[in-house]
Amino acid sequence: MSLAKEISVLQFVSDILSVITIATCFILKIPQILSILKVKNANGINLVGLLMELSSYTIMFSYNFRNGYALLSYMEYPIILIQEFFLIFFVIYYKNCLNMYSFMGTPLCTPIGASSKVIQLLEILRTKNSESVSVLTWFISAFTNFTRVFTISMDSADLSLLLNFSVNVILSSSVMIAAYLYKHPKQE
Repeated sequence: MSLAKEISVLQFVSDILSVITIATCFILKIPQILSILKVKNANGINLVGLLMELSSYTIMFSYNFRNGYALLSYMEYPIILIQEFFLIFFVIYYKNCLNMYSFMGTPLCTPIGASSKVIQLLEILRTKNSESVSVLTWFISAFTNFTRVFTISMDSADLSLLLNFSVNVILSSSVMIAAYLYKHPKQE
């Protein structure tokens, strides 16, 4: 097989993975939102972590757009952002933080997505309770970040993006495993 044909096949695989990633992200935060609504609390979910994640998604969307990367390589961000707003609303609501001042601090959060995942992981480990944390949401996050490592390497090979997605694969997987292990907290 010629090099051009191999690259064409790899680009096709990259495009398919991009479409799968984008389609999957239509439901990325839905299981987490439904989990919170089901248990009627947001215990084990860190609001600052979510706000940092919101900042991270916004910056990653802007970064990709600014660099003129293919829309298929970042279209999930606007989709996730809409869901993230709803998730943040329900966390604020169930943590009884819903007031005018609760939205003023959003732009002040450090926009580092990895930090949001570390904070979420530490929250689960600290409380040893992930009753309201959706394992499926974190699986989807790890999976879509993993697919982005491949698709970005095929599209732009941008080292900043590759590092971001690689770190997020590890951290999302860690949160998913912790959420699974602490799903049913021990009663004392």
